[in-house]
Amino acid sequence: MTAATTEADPAAAFPTYLHCLQEADEYAAVEVARGLLDAGVPAERVLLDLVAPAQAEVGERWARNEWSVAQEHAATHISERVVAAIAAYADPRPTRGRVVVACMDGEWHALPPRLVAEVLRLRGWQVTFLGASVPAAHLVSYLHRHDAHAVALACALPMRLPHAHRMIEACRRSDVPIVVGGRGFGVDGRWARRLGVAWAPDAPSAADLVADERSLRRTPPAQLSHLADDEYAGLVRRRGELIDGALADLRERMPASRDYTPAQLDSTVSDLGYILDFLAAALYVDDATLFTDFVVWMADILTSRGVPATALPTTLGHYAGVLRDHPRAARFLIAARASVIPARGADAA
Repeated sequence: MTAATTEADPAAAFPTYLHCLQEADEYAAVEVARGLLDAGVPAERVLLDLVAPAQAEVGERWARNEWSVAQEHAATHISERVVAAIAAYADPRPTRGRVVVACMDGEWHALPPRLVAEVLRLRGWQVTFLGASVPAAHLVSYLHRHDAHAVALACALPMRLPHAHRMIEACRRSDVPIVVGGRGFGVDGRWARRLGVAWAPDAPSAADLVADERSLRRTPPAQLSHLADDEYAGLVRRRGELIDGALADLRERMPASRDYTPAQLDSTVSDLGYILDFLAAALYVDDATLFTDFVVWMADILTSRGVPATALPTTLGHYAGVLRDHPRAARFLIAARASVIPARGADAA
C-alpha cells in the first residue's frame, strides 16, 4: 500500500500510521514519518507523538487478545525501523558528553528506551544504546571502559525491580549518575523512590534530568528495611516448589486442566511463575498495590484466553495457604484475591 498524504500533525497521521502497523507495511509506515519530517514537524515530536502512542496501542491490542504475538512482534519491528529512519533523517551531531542507555537484565522491551536514547541524541548527547537485557556486570564493565556522564536504565515490568535494584547499585559503585524510567517503576515513580534512584516519567523529562547533574545525584537513600524479615529471599528460594504445588492443586480442583495440551501446560506454568515473581517484587518494595494491580490485569488476560474465572482466585488462595508463615506475602495474596473475586463472580475456593 501507499501511505496517504500526511498532514503536519502527528495526531492526524496516527490512524494512518497505526493502519500501517496493522498491515505490517514497513515502507508505508516510514513514509508517514518522513512525510511529517518533510512538513517541518520536529523529529522529537514524531518520535513521542506518533511512534510512542502507536506502540502503546499495539501493546493494548495484544493485551485485549485482538492481536497475536506475531502481529505485535511485526509491529514492534516496524516501529524500530521507523525510529531508525527518523534518526537518520535528523542526523544530529553530538555536542555534549556520553550517556549510556540500557534495559535492565531480563528486560526485553527495548523500544521505549530506544526512544529515550534518540531524544537524548537529538538534544546533543553522545548516546550509546546497549539494547535489551544487559547483564549488570557487562554494563559496569562498559562504564569502566568509557567515560559516561550518566546512565539511563529502563524497566517495563515491576517484577524486575529486585534485579533493577542490583543493577542500580552496581552502577552507583561506578560513580555514574543514574536515571531510571518505564512502567516498571510505577506510573508515578514510587518504586524508584523506594529504591533511592532518580526517576523520569518520559523521554523529555529524562533528558532534562540528565542535563542537571546536581539533581541527578541528589537522591534519597533506599527504603528497604522491611527486607530484614527475609520473606522476599524465602519466596525466591521456594519458587520451583511453589509452582509444582500450585499446579498439582489446580489439577485437583479443576480436573479439565489435566487434559491441557503441552502448549497450554507451558502457559499455565509460566502464569504460576509470574504470580510468584510479581509477589516477590511487591515484597521487595513492600507495596501490595504492585501485586494487586498485576492480578487484576492478569485476570483480564486470562478471561480473554477463555480461562475459567475461578482459576486465578483458586491459585491465589492456594499460595496464601502455603505461605501462611510469610505474613506479608499472605496478606498481599488475600488482598489481591479479593480484588478479582467480586468483579468476576468467582466462588470462594
